[in-house]
Amino acid sequence: MVSSTINKYIYITVNRLTRYFEHSISLKYSRTELVNSVEDISHPIIREALKLTGVTDRVEIASMADIPSGTGLGSSSAYAVSLLHALHTFKGEAVSAKKLAEEACKIEIEILKDPIGKQDQFIAAYGGIAHIRFIPDESVFVDPVICSPSTKKALQDNLMIFYTGLTRRAGDILEVQKAQTVKKLEVLRAMKNLCGNLIETLREPKSLSDFGEILHQGWLLKRSLVQEISNDVINEYYERARAAGAIGGKLLGAGGGGFLLFYVEPQNHSKVRSALSDLTELPFAFEPQGSKVIYISD
Repeated sequence: MVSSTINKYIYITVNRLTRYFEHSISLKYSRTELVNSVEDISHPIIREALKLTGVTDRVEIASMADIPSGTGLGSSSAYAVSLLHALHTFKGEAVSAKKLAEEACKIEIEILKDPIGKQDQFIAAYGGIAHIRFIPDESVFVDPVICSPSTKKALQDNLMIFYTGLTRRAGDILEVQKAQTVKKLEVLRAMKNLCGNLIETLREPKSLSDFGEILHQGWLLKRSLVQEISNDVINEYYERARAAGAIGGKLLGAGGGGFLLFYVEPQNHSKVRSALSDLTELPFAFEPQGSKVIYISD
């Protein structure tokens, strides 16, 4: 698959909690948890990340995010990767992108049993525009997609993202999709083949609009997997954008809600904005880096 990071971030701070505080673990995210044992933590990713890294006492963790969870931009996996990075750094340990991604996958998929893939964890750890290959022996290869700076800029200028206002739990949709895998192998193979076409278009673009056509083909295939991926509201937004000049697009993430991505040539941007005036546009840029430590106190 081809994936990319964008300039929307999760910020996590880890601080040593002094003995003056009554509780030994303080957590601040969309809610506050004050506990004395890791086992008493409600947030599953924080609980398992603390257990995995061995940071189990006198710690304060606070987080902020640019994007809410359940919107298809991989925020849960990005949170897991970033938290693990912060905890390892807190312990004075250097850690590779590969290890961060693998540990995040272990927490989300093996321990918490979420029916998700590994793409979000790996792209959050590595960053950039990447071709991610998943091998049957469970190994993962992450290679940068090589394209010229002018192609990358043109691609960014031709992509638009809109928030539908709908949120959902990815696992619920993926559970249904997983149950249909055997019946949908032909569709899944066709989706996989489009990945190669997409990479070729970026490497040697005869016409970058081909990128939009591939997105459109991919979306038609994806929403044919299970009916939970799309709905009448999303389909209407998609058709409105196409009628206004979008060449192609897709719903980001597992489906059911979140953000719609469209390939739109610049002369049609205003028409698409007008057609989707009841949605909120998300300005963005490609982010070349993955999880990164930005400050360490003395």
